[in-house]
Amino acid sequence: MAIPNIDKLTLKELIELEAKVQKAISSARDRERAEVKQALAQLAEKRGFSVSELFGGRGRGKSSAAKYANPDNKAETWTGRGRKPNWLVAKLNKGAKLTDFAI
Repeated sequence: MAIPNIDKLTLKELIELEAKVQKAISSARDRERAEVKQALAQLAEKRGFSVSELFGGRGRGKSSAAKYANPDNKAETWTGRGRKPNWLVAKLNKGAKLTDFAI
């Protein structure tokens, strides 16, 4: 793999190179994560377990059901946890009540 002489690159070329490097890092991280998951699943299966049995099925990655929806765009929902979405804040500021958006 040829490594460019970064001292001679223009600012624009450096920014483009940085974007390519970030994309490559992200792809490599995803590949590594998939390989580790597969290796763990194979090891667990070999020993007679499932990954969910060993690590549980709760916690991160499990999403909550939506409790509120934007009447103008049903694809925009909120679970009631975390920060209120911008569409909801705008409607509440105009005098609407949270219960108006309950699903």
